[in-house]
This record gives sequence, C-alpha cells and structure tokens, in this order.
Amino acid sequence: MVTEIVTKTTNRRGLSKKETYLLSTLSEKKMRIFEIKNIIVELNCSYNYAKVIANRLVKKKWTLILEKGKYLIVPLEAGAESIYTEHEFAIASELVQPYYIAYWSAMNYYGMTEQVPFTIFIASTKRRKNKTIHDIQYEFITLSKRKFFGFETVNITGKNICISDKEKTIADCLDHPEYCGGITEAAKALWNARKEIDFKKLINYVMRMNNRAILKRLGYLIHKLEINIPENIDKELKDNISKGYAVLDTVKGKKGKYSSEWKLLINISDKELTEFKEKLAFLF
Repeated sequence: MVTEIVTKTTNRRGLSKKETYLLSTLSEKKMRIFEIKNIIVELNCSYNYAKVIANRLVKKKWTLILEKGKYLIVPLEAGAESIYTEHEFAIASELVQPYYIAYWSAMNYYGMTEQVPFTIFIASTKRRKNKTIHDIQYEFITLSKRKFFGFETVNITGKNICISDKEKTIADCLDHPEYCGGITEAAKALWNARKEIDFKKLINYVMRMNNRAILKRLGYLIHKLEINIPENIDKELKDNISKGYAVLDTVKGKKGKYSSEWKLLINISDKELTEFKEKLAFLF
C-alpha cells in the first residue's frame, strides 16, 4: 500500500577496520539510522573525527544522508551497487519527536483509500520544516497538545512506528481535509472503514479535539453516505452541533448552499462527493 524509498548508487568501496566495526556494532543494535553522537560513543572518538568517519561512509556508499548529522545504513544485502529500499515511515519516525503518521498517509496504511500519496504526513507538537529526502516529501503538521492523541504503535520492517488509529485518522482528516486530498477522500475513507470504526469512540475523539466543524462534517457525511449508526450516537451528533457555520471542504472555495441542519456551507456537489460509491458498486 505504501511506496518505499529506492536508492541506487555506484559500486561501494571497501571499509577500514574502524568503519567496519562501527557499522557492525550499529547493525547489531538494530540502529539502521544513526547520528554523529552514536559514532562518538561507539568509537570513543572526538566530534571532528566522527564527522570524518561519517563523511567517508557516505562517499563509500555505505550510508545515505537523511539530514544534517543523521544517516541511514545501506545494508550488505543491498549488494555492490547499493540498491536498497527503506520504508519511509521508518525515516519519518527519526525526523521529529513526538510524532505520529497521520492524515492521508494513515488513510493509505489502513486501506481507506486506493490513492497513494507522494507525501508522508507527520503530526507533531513540535514545529518542523518540511523536508524532501530521496525524492519523498515529508510534511509536518503542528498540533496542539490537546489534539495530539489517538495513535498506536505498529511494527513495520522491524521498527515500531506511531500511527493514528482508525478513528483518529478520520477525525484528523475531517479537521483538516486539505491534508487528505479533500473532503471527497475523507468521505471515501469514512465509507470504506464504516464497519471497522467505533463511532462512539470517534465522537469522543472529536469532542476532545474541541472543533465542532469536525462534528458537522462527520454528521453530514454519515447522512449523505447513508451510513447506519445507532440512534443514540446520531442524537449525540445532532445535540452537539454549534450555531456558527463552517465550510464542508477546506480545499474548495466558499461558494455553495447552506445546510441549516448541519450548519455547513456545502461547497461541493452531491455528485462529486458520492460518485465513488457508484464506482465501487460497479466494480463489485
């Protein structure tokens, strides 16, 4: 479901004894991604010497630079030409702390959408500039501490990765449709995951995030897509709708019709919003 980074370089050069020791030690500790400070510890050397070693390993094609002072080991199984794949979630997990994989990337991981985003979306309470590493764009979305919850740990290629759970993925995408391809992709995700989602948990998440626009978008989509939910949950949705109006799709403009029931500016046509259901019906 998720693409991997593929890097091809020219033939690798031989290693010195210290370089061999360093890579072997780091690999034994399952540290595929390491920093200058790790070289200092393992070789008991100065900062300047560690920098020399790091630069040599890059030139010899045994490591790849992720960012300043941070490197990825290219393992032996990559062969003489250093053809190697690394899951981009593993790299994302090393770029900021705390974090979790979110929005369109999480939707794709759970199979809520067939679209494969070319950007990895990472939620964090820390501000971080977006980065491009080996042609993959990493986009960081800064969340308040109030919204930073609802994630779990999954094992991907032997590494524990933090990723939003299914309910938080939906809540996040309805909070910021612009980070999941728009409200149509959020609607598709909601429909595809409708039998797997705990709607009570989802509403609790939304209330905890304290953004009633999410609740309005959720209620509107549930009714427009004709998703069956328990009456008490439907009542809770409607009872918590605030008075002010919000836009349905943050990606679209502010032209459309108003829904007094859900206090939304409907700035996307019914056809555009629900045509994916017709396509799925045709396929199956």
